[in-house]
Amino acid sequence: MSPLFSPVSLGGIGKATVTATTGSPTIDSSTRAGKTIYKFTGSGSITIGTAGTAEVLVIGGGGSGGNTYTTAYAAGGGGAGGYIYDTGVVLTAGTYTVTVGAGGAGSTGGAGYSKPGVSSAIYKATNTGIFAFGGGAGGGGGNATGYFVPGNPGGSGGGSLGNGNSGLGTVGQGNNGGLNGVAGADNSGGGGGASANGQDGPSSGAGGAGGAGATNSITGTSVTYAGGGGGKGTSTGGSGGSGGGGAGGTTGINGTANLGGGGGASYNFGTPGNGGLGYVVVVIG
Repeated sequence: MSPLFSPVSLGGIGKATVTATTGSPTIDSSTRAGKTIYKFTGSGSITIGTAGTAEVLVIGGGGSGGNTYTTAYAAGGGGAGGYIYDTGVVLTAGTYTVTVGAGGAGSTGGAGYSKPGVSSAIYKATNTGIFAFGGGAGGGGGNATGYFVPGNPGGSGGGSLGNGNSGLGTVGQGNNGGLNGVAGADNSGGGGGASANGQDGPSSGAGGAGGAGATNSITGTSVTYAGGGGGKGTSTGGSGGSGGGGAGGTTGINGTANLGGGGGASYNFGTPGNGGLGYVVVVIG
């Protein structure tokens, strides 16, 4: 669970009011009766005029898929961005910064160059707010000195290759990346998602699927967010997890923007998928 902005009990506290925004969020006052929805697909701010409660969704940027520079090794899928949903956040009066985290950029520079996503947040001070961590990057292939497995922790962990360690998801935000499911370095795990771990490589030469994301109706429409990216084995790639995860392949598929999906892994100098951009939603009323 995310921390409250104020230690005050929810009992007797009314709904917050908003006096201004920056960053051009989409403002929807018709989809959910009696509520105003502020949807941030990019960074900005929101100014609270009257303190009170709000409903908040924060999705971190997804991690990129892993990549390799040899035909001998597989690569892991990128972890999904952190997923935090709170129906009773207490917002005190003042201006909150809204940060929508970028997805990690996939790189063809060789194993170890995959990147974690950037955290998304809504906050007034450095340690006062909600911070959804960026997803972990997938592990990549090896060279003469052994494996390169970033295993970056994040909202959800990136998958590993071969005998490497997968990334660990942050408790309350996401899940762990998958591992190789059979002996050898030619199969790999998928990135973790908001509601499930990334799958292990199912067989020799295969990449595991990304972990499933979480479904939420804060905007008035049921949407699945924060799916993990698929791994890429030396033969086949894993599918992306539901919620915007990209599939692994010769060229990895990007995670979906504003869903925080992890990028799909690539193989043998292929381009891995980028992580998907994060998202912040605030509902007043």
